[in-house]
Amino acid sequence: MKLTPDQIAQFDRDGYLFFPGLFTPQEMKSLNEAVPALTLRRDAFNVREKGSDAVRTTFAAHLYSEPFARLARHPRMVEPVQQLLGEAVYMHQFKINSKTAFEGDVWQWHQDYGTWRNDDLMPTERAMNVAIFLDDVNAFNAPLMFIPGSHKKGVIDATYDLTTTSYPLWTLDHALVAQLVERAGGKHGGIVSPLGPAGSMIVFHSCLVHASSSNLSPWNRVSVYLSLCAVSNHIRRHKRPEYIAQRDFTPIACLPDDCLLREHPVELPWKNGMPASALVTSLAEI
Repeated sequence: MKLTPDQIAQFDRDGYLFFPGLFTPQEMKSLNEAVPALTLRRDAFNVREKGSDAVRTTFAAHLYSEPFARLARHPRMVEPVQQLLGEAVYMHQFKINSKTAFEGDVWQWHQDYGTWRNDDLMPTERAMNVAIFLDDVNAFNAPLMFIPGSHKKGVIDATYDLTTTSYPLWTLDHALVAQLVERAGGKHGGIVSPLGPAGSMIVFHSCLVHASSSNLSPWNRVSVYLSLCAVSNHIRRHKRPEYIAQRDFTPIACLPDDCLLREHPVELPWKNGMPASALVTSLAEI
C-alpha cells in the first residue's frame, strides 16, 4: 500500500494517519478468534490489570500465534511505514492491548519513543506504531486520544510512573500536556480520537503524545499495536525482556496481501513455549 503525497504531508503535520475499515471483517475473523485462547495463558507475556485477572496486554503474539504472525508481515501495515521511514523495518514490539469492558484501565499521557529511548537505548525516533482495531471503537470504550502535531515537540522529558497503572510507563507532566493541547487547538481539535469499525488502522509517530482513559462501557476495545523500527535504528540495550523489546533486527519480509484470508507459511519460534533466554536482561550497551 503506497501513501500519496497528500497523506505524507498530513502525517508530517499531524503525526498520524487513519484508515477506517482498511481490513475487512473476513480478514479480522481469524485474529479475533485467536485472542481468547491467548489471554487464558498464564505466561509472563500476559500482563494483567492491577487488582484484576483481566489481561491488559499480550506481548509477542506474532512469535507463537499463526494469525498474528501473518498480520506482522502484512503489506498494508508494513509498506506505509517503510515509505515514511525510507528504509526496511523490523518488529521492535508486538502487543495486543485489551481495554476490557468495565475493567480496562487508563494509559497515561506519554510518547512511545520516550520509553524506547530510556529503556532500550533506541538511538533516534525513527520508529512508529501501527494500531489495528480488532473491535469497533466508539466514543465510549476508551478510544486512543492524540494531540495532533505534538510529535513536532520532539522528545519530551518524562517521569517513570510505577504506581498509577498496571504497566510501568514514562509519562508526561499534566501542565505540559495542557500546553500542547492548547497549542493544537484547545477545545477545537487539540485532542482527537479516531473512531471506526474493526479493521481500521492508525499509523502514528513515535513522538506523538497519546493516552486513553479507562473503559467503563459494556464494550471491549481490543487493538493490536505493532511498533516498527528502521533497521539502522535498532535498540542498543536489552534492559527489558525479549517478549517486550524484540532482539531480532531482521527486516520484515511482507507476505501477499491476502495473507489473512489464505494459508501462508510463517515461522513460529515460540510455538512450543517462550525460551528462557527471552527473560534474560542486561544494562550493558550492545
